[in-house]
Amino acid sequence: MAPGSARRRAHRSPALAVPLLSLLLTAPQPEAQAQPGERQAPAAPPRLAVAHLARAVAPGEAVLLTVTAPGPIEALDVRAFGGRFMGYPGASPATWHALVGIDLDTRPGRARVEIEARTPDGRVLQAAHSLAVARKDFPTRRLSVAPGFVTPPPSERARIERERVRTAQILAEVTPAPLWGEGFVRPAPGAVISLFGARSIYNGRVGSPHRGVDLRGAAGTPVVAPAGGRVALADSLYFSGTTVIIDHGLGIHSMLAHLSRIDVAEGAEVAPGDAIGAIGATGRVTGPHLHWTLRLGSVSVDPMSVLDLPGIAKRAHYPIQPPG
Repeated sequence: MAPGSARRRAHRSPALAVPLLSLLLTAPQPEAQAQPGERQAPAAPPRLAVAHLARAVAPGEAVLLTVTAPGPIEALDVRAFGGRFMGYPGASPATWHALVGIDLDTRPGRARVEIEARTPDGRVLQAAHSLAVARKDFPTRRLSVAPGFVTPPPSERARIERERVRTAQILAEVTPAPLWGEGFVRPAPGAVISLFGARSIYNGRVGSPHRGVDLRGAAGTPVVAPAGGRVALADSLYFSGTTVIIDHGLGIHSMLAHLSRIDVAEGAEVAPGDAIGAIGATGRVTGPHLHWTLRLGSVSVDPMSVLDLPGIAKRAHYPIQPPG
């Protein structure tokens, strides 16, 4: 045999061995049999698949969670940002959703969302989901209002405290079912003229952040229910003026303030788009407009962030426009 031919075969031999080694490593191996008296490891519990959707993951935003289990779910509980959010059924028995609110005071960074689902046979499935909260800066608005709305007179202080307690109790109520029906709509057609989260300065004094949006509108412009629910309050309040609060279920509430009139009674059931009153200039205002606060549990969120969520908004809404 020629020396060169032997060298060529010797050079190819290691390469031929690689596929053979790969076959040996990937060939199915016999399953290990449990020995008498040996305990088998318990099967891993079913896992939950979690996804989220949001206009932005930032303070003041609403986040829609979708939780899918291997089988049917009968209850879903979510805890995040120091609050609790109740779930509701989705398109199939194994898919549920929850609307989660990111509080205005939330700092940027990773936030943990804890999820607990209960199955019809009593099992509890748990999961954790991470949200990367971005930084968000809010504008400052300077307003001139009647002095009595900055420093209320002593004669009004008892009334203000009664109303504070009453509204806090209403907003803390959790109706254990979704009542919003076909989804959320815009309660008035006007542009947003005061943004959610704006730092407010009244007559030169710093007030609390604006935990709602103001919609432009002339006095008398009709106001409709932004979603289905039960009218929990229909009354005149010191700061928010003529006000309607709607319980949408699962701890979600809308407050519609500064109305000129109320067209519904407390306890009435409303559907999205039902008339509830008209735009006015009552309470602490600088002119006619509609104030809309949306609460998810204990957290106020920008209502426009909910209208931007597919499957939550019933129809398209008007674009946000700057004051002018």
